[in-house]
Amino acid sequence: MPNVEVARVTVTQLVDDAQSVGSLRSRQSVMLKPEVSGRIVRIGFADGDQVRAGQLMFQLDDTLQQAELSQAQAQLSIARANLQRNEELVAQNFVAQRVLDESRASLQVAEAQVQLAEARLQRMKITAPFNGSVGIRNVSLGEFVRDGVDLVNLEDLSELYVDFRLPERYQARMSRGQSVSVQLDAMPGQIFTGRVQAIDPLVDENGRALMVRAVLGASSNTGLRPGMFARVTVVMSVMEQALMVPEEAIVPQGGRQVIFVVQREGDGDAARTVARRAEVTLGIRRGALVHVVDGLQPDDRVVIAGQQRLQRDNMAVRVIDLNQPSPGTPVRPQS
Repeated sequence: MPNVEVARVTVTQLVDDAQSVGSLRSRQSVMLKPEVSGRIVRIGFADGDQVRAGQLMFQLDDTLQQAELSQAQAQLSIARANLQRNEELVAQNFVAQRVLDESRASLQVAEAQVQLAEARLQRMKITAPFNGSVGIRNVSLGEFVRDGVDLVNLEDLSELYVDFRLPERYQARMSRGQSVSVQLDAMPGQIFTGRVQAIDPLVDENGRALMVRAVLGASSNTGLRPGMFARVTVVMSVMEQALMVPEEAIVPQGGRQVIFVVQREGDGDAARTVARRAEVTLGIRRGALVHVVDGLQPDDRVVIAGQQRLQRDNMAVRVIDLNQPSPGTPVRPQS
C-alpha cells in the first residue's frame, strides 16, 4: 500500500487581474513653439502660472508685419475707390465693361493681400490653446528665437490619464469603463482608482502588446504630475468560491491535467482509503496555488506527493500526515 501526502481543496475568493506599468499623462499637453523667427518683446505669464485659453504667452517683434498690413490696407482703399469710380463711368458709357471687371479683380487681390498681412501679423503672437498650467520657459525677454524652438510647455491637469500596455491575450477581456487601480512609487501606500477610457485598436507588432489608456478620478489629481511612474492593476473578474489546490497536485498525462483525489470507501473493517484520477480544467495561478475550474468538489482531498506510485484508479493508499510524528520518534519535552 503506497504512502501519499494529501492536502485539502481550498475555497477562497479569487481576483483575476492583470498587472502592468505605465506613465501618467495630462489631459492635454503641448510645447509652445513659434511658427516664424523673431525677437521676443513681451512675455505674458510667469513660470508655473495658471493660464486661460487665448491668453497671450509670447509677443514677437511685429514692426515689419504691422507696416505690411498698413500697406495692404492702403492698397485696398485705392482698389475700392477705383472700382466705385469705374462703376460710375460704365454707367455713363465712358469706359468699357472690361475696365470694370479689371477693377473688381484688383479689389479681390487687395483684399487677399490684407488677409495675408493680417495672418502674418497674427503669427507673431503666441497664445495658449487651452486652459492649463505652464512650466518653466526656455527663453528670455529680448531673445531672438528661430521657428520651431521650444518655448514653454503647457499642461491641462483637469484630468490625468495613465497609459500602459498589456499582452495581446487580454484583448477580448478588456472593455471601456473597466476598473483599474494605480499605485505610484512617488506616493507609497496610496491607491488611486480609475476606469479604462480607450483601447488602441492596433496591437504593437514589436512587443505584441495592447495600448490602454485609463482616466483617473477628478478627486485623485492632488499631488499627481504627468510623467510619474505608475503600477497598474486591471480587474478582469472576481470569483467568490474558487477552488484552489497546490500546484504539486497537478499531474500532466497525455495532454490532460489530472489530480488524484483521496476518498474513504466501505464501512467498519472493510473501510479503506483509495485514490482515483480526476481530469480537471485549470484556471489561473496564484503563487503556489492553481485554480481548478472543473473536476473537483470543495470538500475533496488531493494527493500532492506520491502520485508516481499510483498505478491505477481506486488503489488503496495510506495517507501520511506530516504534522504528526512518525511512530518511534521520540518527543522532546518543551522547555
